[in-house]
Amino acid sequence: MLTFIGLGLYDERSITVEGRDALRDADRVYAEFYTSKLLGTTVSSLEAAHDIDIEVRDRAGVEQHPEDILETAESEDVAFLTAGDTMISTTHVDLRLRAHDRGIETRVIHGVTAQTATSSLTGLQNYRFGPATTLPFPYAHGADGLPASVTETIDENRADGLHTVVYLDIKVGHSPPNSQNPVGSDDKADRDDEDEEFMTADVGADLLAAVYPELVGVVVARAGSPDPLVEAGTMSELADREFGEPLHLLVIPGECHLLEADALVELAGAARNALDVV
Repeated sequence: MLTFIGLGLYDERSITVEGRDALRDADRVYAEFYTSKLLGTTVSSLEAAHDIDIEVRDRAGVEQHPEDILETAESEDVAFLTAGDTMISTTHVDLRLRAHDRGIETRVIHGVTAQTATSSLTGLQNYRFGPATTLPFPYAHGADGLPASVTETIDENRADGLHTVVYLDIKVGHSPPNSQNPVGSDDKADRDDEDEEFMTADVGADLLAAVYPELVGVVVARAGSPDPLVEAGTMSELADREFGEPLHLLVIPGECHLLEADALVELAGAARNALDVV
């Protein structure tokens, strides 16, 4: 059996009860944290909380060389962990299909996702979100200006009156410029011997402001933590603010129903006259 378990959004307590029970019953546990992280905990804290040992895999170890995971799952109960939900935003369908090709039974135990938490925290209705996009660090895509994948997604969603989630880049194995202590634990096991860089919402807004200076955005920071932040403003305004510790993402509202507009004004401090209310 290969069981995919979403850990939720923040710490070792964010997992569902069903996921916790399956995790504790597993013979072997693998995890990846290169696509997202639980900023409220560490690998060692996860191990201690659930009385397990976790083998953290890098991207190549999951996407290119998963043979040992699959071989183990042929004879043992294996759990594969990610932050959030294993099949939303971060998709491991390929690994699941490889398991099926070997005749390995699979199971998915869902966790809370950034997408659903964002809808809940902002008051924007979940069914009115269009496709999401990811804003990469400029050095990561090498193009001048914003990538077409970002602008096209935003523009098409806006044309359809839909909201857009803009996920902000995470880079594993890359230290922030001029940083001696990248965000995260200094514990070798927790950091998996690699530095991490998290794009913050002010940086993301600054990049977007080059094309959309007066476009209203909403920052969602630390969703799932005890102190989440939701704050609205134009991209130019958000670029000059600070939003605290990661993880951050940006939402670009499309057409807002009256209740959605009320929520953004009350919960995020949005200027009502800046919203497109229908």
